Amino acid sequence: MALAVRTPRFQPRRASIPAPGPPASTSLAAATARPRRAGAGAVRASASPFTEATSASRYRRDAWSYAAADGGPAPSPSSNAAAAAAGGRRDDEIAMQLPELRRLLDALRASRGRGAEAGGGGGGPGRVALVGTGPGDPELLTLKAVRAIEAAHLVLYDRLVSNDVLDLVGDGARLLYVGKTAGYHSRTQEEIHELLLSFAEAGANVVRLKGGDPLVMVMTSDRKLKPITVFGRGGEEMDFLQQQGIRVEVIPGITSASGIAAELGIPLTHRGVATSVRFLTGHSRNGGTDPLYVAGNAADPDTTLVVYMGLSTLPSLAPKLMKHGLPPDTPAVAVERGTTPQQRLVFSLLKDLVDEVKSADLVSPTLLIIGKVVALSPFWVESSEHVALNIEKSYANEAR
Repeated sequence: MALAVRTPRFQPRRASIPAPGPPASTSLAAATARPRRAGAGAVRASASPFTEATSASRYRRDAWSYAAADGGPAPSPSSNAAAAAAGGRRDDEIAMQLPELRRLLDALRASRGRGAEAGGGGGGPGRVALVGTGPGDPELLTLKAVRAIEAAHLVLYDRLVSNDVLDLVGDGARLLYVGKTAGYHSRTQEEIHELLLSFAEAGANVVRLKGGDPLVMVMTSDRKLKPITVFGRGGEEMDFLQQQGIRVEVIPGITSASGIAAELGIPLTHRGVATSVRFLTGHSRNGGTDPLYVAGNAADPDTTLVVYMGLSTLPSLAPKLMKHGLPPDTPAVAVERGTTPQQRLVFSLLKDLVDEVKSADLVSPTLLIIGKVVALSPFWVESSEHVALNIEKSYANEAR
């Protein structure tokens, strides 16, 4: 099936800044229109809605942390810091940031000390909020998340926090990228722990922004369900900070499975079609081509499968699902950069999904939804007659 490119249905804007140009139509026709169809050779969205490790937007936000050693102006995005990141020299990049991080810590500690001396209750530790930012569309943020972002002193943000969400951070706050990509981790998990702890102990309100939802039940490689960030480390961060006596608040976000499915009009469960939904990781433990774990009962035709980070392992995942009994003509969709203006998607039958995704040249992050419910989407342009017939029969059987 063809590649579809999303035409943005909204033009999100902050209340505190002037509105952009004429807003997108909110008419019923515009809201229900199918995405524009294009061939596999369609022009790809060039600008990522997220923060890439060496992007100019990252260095504009983090410029405060790269002040020159002699107190001169912060370097430009094309400076040594960007070169270090591009070359994978994370230790060099961290070394460039340390002086300003220490200065900020000293300033926070001094402010906390003055508060304690004045008896104004400002001498206690700060707090950390683990905030889920959803799949990318800032209009999917909760009010509580927006308030936490606006009140932050320091914001540590991941790669999959969209640029539109980061625009909500207050002018007085400091932003620091701690994202991870294949082959380049700007910070180790232990270093992130120490940053969170150090600034919270100094009295700061620290916000840890994470894409999707901070804590979600997922199937892990040891075949157990655990409350962790979907392929993130939110549970570990919460655990570490609580053991150090730091107050941690978890502010949920809309996980990509829910946000993207809603965007496409796909009910993850539906009477007579799918009785359950399962979130799986398609990510290989050591970066290999095999998914971590595909249970035999994951290939249940009555279960909707949502696979996070499964793009690189899809060539192994799809055959395994069919081997375990999932019908080759099961409807599926692969969604790149879901809910953002750069969203692209490919609808296909499971047996053709690998070839269609390869032909469309989708990139990370891409979410996979596999199951009969995909055919219920108004964007499913070639839903087979037998799928609709089977759904109708299921309703009839339940009515008896």
